Amino acid sequence: MKNITLPSPHKILNIIHETNAEYTFRVECNIETKHGQFFQLSIPKVGEAPISVSGKGDGWIEFTIRKVGQLTNGLFALKPGNMLFMRGPYGNSWPIDKFKNKDLIVIAGGTGLAPVRTILNYFYDHPDEIKSVNVIVGFRDINCVLFDYDLKRFKTKFNMICTLDNDKAEGFETGMVTAHIKKIPFSSFEDYNVVMVGPPIMMHFAGKELLANGVEDSKMWVSFERKMSCAVGKCGHCKINETYVCLEGPVFNYTKAKNLLD
Repeated sequence: MKNITLPSPHKILNIIHETNAEYTFRVECNIETKHGQFFQLSIPKVGEAPISVSGKGDGWIEFTIRKVGQLTNGLFALKPGNMLFMRGPYGNSWPIDKFKNKDLIVIAGGTGLAPVRTILNYFYDHPDEIKSVNVIVGFRDINCVLFDYDLKRFKTKFNMICTLDNDKAEGFETGMVTAHIKKIPFSSFEDYNVVMVGPPIMMHFAGKELLANGVEDSKMWVSFERKMSCAVGKCGHCKINETYVCLEGPVFNYTKAKNLLD
């Protein structure tokens, strides 16, 4: 019987230094993954952490990781050719089929852009499967901007609002993502969905602002990138009320997510 908690080694193909605090690791992998799923990444005798897939292609997947503790310090010391241990994928996924042939709004804050990057790349490559894509992505300042190369590509096909919390730079608005939600022409859409990912406080206020703009709960989707530990519903670390985030999430419709947000 397969041990679902046993990690396996995968070779690091490339490491992209996105910012001083965030690196993207491209890892050799032929495991099929869905948009929005996550893996448990680990270093033996150091620890492990849940990380969403931020990119995928033929024979590889990517993880965008923020340097925040002992494990990530160890990960940042690795080099291409080294082995990264991982298990997964775990969790559910973004309901891509529900998004097709409708308008899509994506609201992301900071590293929250990573879990939605694969669906943005999907609709960038398949523009005939979506009516329109509207993106609001916010970063603390210009030094925190992720995937700058992707943002430039996305601007050629998507309606993009890139904003900095309290900074000014060419090509960027200023202010929190919530301040720009009113710019989305919801009334012109026949049918649409909203995806939002970021810190819980961001999703809380973004959700309230969306509701104030007439968006129904059922049209909103979020992803929780925190609290998970074992990823298989055994440890209870991710449990919020009666919900195991690792099993029922990390993607939730807002009808349920609004009762799980901190």
